[in-house]
Amino acid sequence: MPPARTATTPVPLSVLDDPIEQGRFTRWVSGAQGERLAESSLQLGGLHCAACSGLIERALKGVDGVRSARVSAAAERATVCWDPARTRPAALIEAVRAAGYDAVPDAAVPARELRRKAHRQALWRLFVAAFCAMQVMMMATPSYVAGPGELAPDLRQLLNWGSWLLTLPVLLFAAGPFFRGAWLVLRQGRIGMDLPVALGIGITFVASTAATFDPKGAFGHEVYFDSLTMFVSFLLGARYLELQARQAAAVALESAMACLPEVAWRLLADGSTEAVSLHRLRPGDRLRVAVGQAFAADGVLEQGSTLADESLLTGESAPVAKTAGDALVAGSVNRGSPVLMRIDRVGADTRLEAIVSMMRSAMSQRPAAARLADRWAAPFLWAVLLLAAGAAAVWSVIDPSRALWVAVAVLIVTCPCALSLAAPAALVAGARGLARRGVLLQRLDALEALAGVEHFFFDKTGTLTEDRPQWTALTLTAAGRESFGGSASAALRAAAGLAAWSTHPLSAAVVEAGKQVAPLASALAWAPSLSDIEERPGQGLQARDAQGRNWRLGSAAWVGGSAGDALQAPVWLACEGQPLAGLQFEERLRPDAAQALQALQAAGVRVTILTGDTAERAQALAARIGIADVVAGATPEAKLQALIDAQAAGRRVAMVGDGINDAPVLARADVSLAMGQGALVSRSQADAVITSNRLGDVVRARGSARYTVRIIRQNLAWAAAYNAVSIPLAVIGWLPPWAAGLGMAGSSLLVVLNALRAAR
Repeated sequence: MPPARTATTPVPLSVLDDPIEQGRFTRWVSGAQGERLAESSLQLGGLHCAACSGLIERALKGVDGVRSARVSAAAERATVCWDPARTRPAALIEAVRAAGYDAVPDAAVPARELRRKAHRQALWRLFVAAFCAMQVMMMATPSYVAGPGELAPDLRQLLNWGSWLLTLPVLLFAAGPFFRGAWLVLRQGRIGMDLPVALGIGITFVASTAATFDPKGAFGHEVYFDSLTMFVSFLLGARYLELQARQAAAVALESAMACLPEVAWRLLADGSTEAVSLHRLRPGDRLRVAVGQAFAADGVLEQGSTLADESLLTGESAPVAKTAGDALVAGSVNRGSPVLMRIDRVGADTRLEAIVSMMRSAMSQRPAAARLADRWAAPFLWAVLLLAAGAAAVWSVIDPSRALWVAVAVLIVTCPCALSLAAPAALVAGARGLARRGVLLQRLDALEALAGVEHFFFDKTGTLTEDRPQWTALTLTAAGRESFGGSASAALRAAAGLAAWSTHPLSAAVVEAGKQVAPLASALAWAPSLSDIEERPGQGLQARDAQGRNWRLGSAAWVGGSAGDALQAPVWLACEGQPLAGLQFEERLRPDAAQALQALQAAGVRVTILTGDTAERAQALAARIGIADVVAGATPEAKLQALIDAQAAGRRVAMVGDGINDAPVLARADVSLAMGQGALVSRSQADAVITSNRLGDVVRARGSARYTVRIIRQNLAWAAAYNAVSIPLAVIGWLPPWAAGLGMAGSSLLVVLNALRAAR
């Protein structure tokens, strides 16, 4: 194995073009014409406000072969879809760096180093600004408290010189991001949120410098070095908190990927083991997993029994008992004893990678509220510049000595940082909070849609009920008693041996029932002797034994039973067309299903159950839950029509499902949620995935969404009220530059702190 790279080892960009290396941060997707495209995730550095995302998007889209680029300033992440025939990953990073920012592949080590670097720089800038601001304030205090004639002119001048000297580090180092951000947007012929800030800082410093060295000049003798340093300090403080909020989202992703082991111990044919990279694992490999080690891929427990910590995937802290034959999920941790597993899925096919991909996708999106703020930002900034120029012109007539300072106050107080942070910061925090509870969003806009849902549709099988039914009884026919010597256990073992070749929930239940009457090895001993195994969707399984007899396990009509038999048992075992045994099952309601649906109804939400099951069975289950609105015997088309009818009535609807037949309904709903154990196609169509498989989390997700939307409205209302009050005060000269800086920085700080509450 090659030595692991460290955070201090520079990685040549050409290395990123290696196909194996690309797999760490790139997945393959299909284009509109079916062409093979790559979608890469990049961790960004150097972002200072929401406007930076637009600059990076423009730089990435300028690369030949890039189909689309999404940048989220809130998450410091970019998702780029590109044509591998026309470009390469190194070109993407080169484009970002040419735009004045930094980027690395979204892998743990370089991304963590990039975050540490950004955090150090932000902290140093804040420290320098705050320290110098305190010293400047001490030098400015005598001018504020001294009475007329109490402070000698030469002493005042000396204090002004000292303030000027202490302001230089703030201007040249601490305020660097504002000047750099303003220059980057101006270079592209645009204006951004850093422009009024940079203008305010620059004009204040130039005018105060002129007043310091020429007190009798055009700018007078008043200096505002204390206002400038205080303004920069408070603004950097707000941005530092924003940086921490963004990095917390990135840490959540990194923690998800860090749970995988560095290497896996693969079992060889001679019984020995070898350490291999996770990228070299293939389906069918057998791995030894020590206690405390994470499972490297999705698979099945072959030997031993243990406890698996799946809290990362489900949000449930209690370890889950695992015995031979049980499924294991990549990223869960072995807490019981050493075991042997067989790999079924690796890499991008694993459930963990699907979860991480969803989190990346959600965090890289720009919600509708943020896009609306972006559209209004440029007109607003032009209005600010014109308002500042107009105020300066008017005051140059009224009182020329105050004209410049009024313009500075207007520029500073109207910086729309709070407005741009109002929605993205709250939505990212809300998504992080839901992820900790086992609900993963695939698009941030789903939070806003979920908050306004008035009608919930729930699929029954696999959603309200457990994905695996429970076996209750086995009935032998006369032919079955003769074939199995009257032993129901023998018939159940035979059924389990055939069912082991299928992943259908009923087959899994039969295998589980076989374990109850005999050890797993005994229950499945018959399975290897079967041949010509075939599974027919909607009917069942068939195979031939060593004597050439045809066995079937499935519906009564298919195996050769009567309609009456179907009412008594949904699954039958038959040999040569002769029914031998009928297996009966009952649906197990999810433990929190009744409580969750009743809580939704109590909140004023309409709840409907959709199912393809018979009306009698559907009504019986609905009565147990306490739901009156049931659509039974529904085809996928009927389910979709029921949802369309609700939308036509003016209601915002949500769909919760898990099966393949739920995918069209999930895609049509205003907001959709899929159960974590559901079909891949249903999860891909859903706006959120409930990895915990707890219906109570649907209720909590709706509550969190409503709470997040309330926070967004509070932030927007505060930003609007702040501007409505502050702008007139600045224009009429009642708001000095120092107060304008304090107000603007305090406004951004309040918005960020309020947004962080959404993660609770």
